[in-house]
Amino acid sequence: MGGSPVRILVVGAGIAGLAVARALRLAGFRPDVTEKLPAGELHDMGLYLPGNAARALRRLDLDGPVRPLGQVIHRQRFLDATGATLCELDLHALWGGVGECRALLRAELHRVLLTGAGGAVRHGAEVRTIDQLPGAVGVTFADGTTTEYDLVIGADGPRSSIRTLAALGGPPRPTGQVVYRSVIRHGPPVTEWTALLGQRAGFLVVPIGAGRLHCYADETGGTPPADPLARLRDLFGGYGGPVPDVLDCLESVHVGVTDEVELGRWFHGRVLLVGDAAHATAPTLSQGAAMALEDAVVLAESLTATSSVDAALIAYESRRRPRTRWVRDRTRDRNRTRDVPPPLRDPLLRGRGGRIFQEHYRLLVGPL
Repeated sequence: MGGSPVRILVVGAGIAGLAVARALRLAGFRPDVTEKLPAGELHDMGLYLPGNAARALRRLDLDGPVRPLGQVIHRQRFLDATGATLCELDLHALWGGVGECRALLRAELHRVLLTGAGGAVRHGAEVRTIDQLPGAVGVTFADGTTTEYDLVIGADGPRSSIRTLAALGGPPRPTGQVVYRSVIRHGPPVTEWTALLGQRAGFLVVPIGAGRLHCYADETGGTPPADPLARLRDLFGGYGGPVPDVLDCLESVHVGVTDEVELGRWFHGRVLLVGDAAHATAPTLSQGAAMALEDAVVLAESLTATSSVDAALIAYESRRRPRTRWVRDRTRDRNRTRDVPPPLRDPLLRGRGGRIFQEHYRLLVGPL
């Protein structure tokens, strides 16, 4: 179907939606991209891209624009709450032949994807209704306009409205984690991905270039605190390593809860879900963006390799579901490991942590 006049709508202009739009354009399609939110600056948050994300960016011909951004990460260091080493992962050995690991600002990747997708996003265009028609989808927007498409792609995140409108599933399921994110400047000299594991809580610091650090922390729970900065300082005030200096530098913190999406199917008629709308997990393995980028590559390949949209959707889900299921299951495994009491967990990680954490990525090192 490559180059054919297939009418495609991509709903959502985040990483998943823009990556899909880019992949489709490379394959000869010209999708419409809509976003219900107005255009504006993104929150200043960091993003860690493992090697499989770099491979997907290469397939999207966007590795060049991304290469000058952020910082290449060579090792993952796991420490206990005092700052003593538990284990390390050599990322070059893990992802050799796949791609380098990089940490950068989310907004930087978003700008690259927006340019790659053609830059034309219709903002403030909320989808109100979806009608399944013979071989098409009728879409009505909040302003009352109606358009027909051959394929509608819901890339609107874990709380996807397209998922609900297409009867593919309801709200996401909370994973029981409260997460905190911030970017600091002029912090301590952290040169590698560094995580400190405590009692049902963890604190991660990642350099993202230009003297900036991406800070991510999580704890078991279901309700964000009223004062996240005070909670961070209370919860992690006794930690060692770079944490005390990081806490001193924090000025603002974004707080939220993590969600998981697990569906029986990803498409209904000619409506398909991609990215977090289809298979969101907790961010423990840093695979959210990577899975969205991979989704885009495989969807475009499926559309060009098959004779119909319907056949393409079947081929796409059959390829992607085992891989995203692996990420979900390994995410749950790592979360369970984190929640083991430190007197039991830490000796295990000192002896076998490198092998355990490397195993979490084994399938992802293989081909898409």
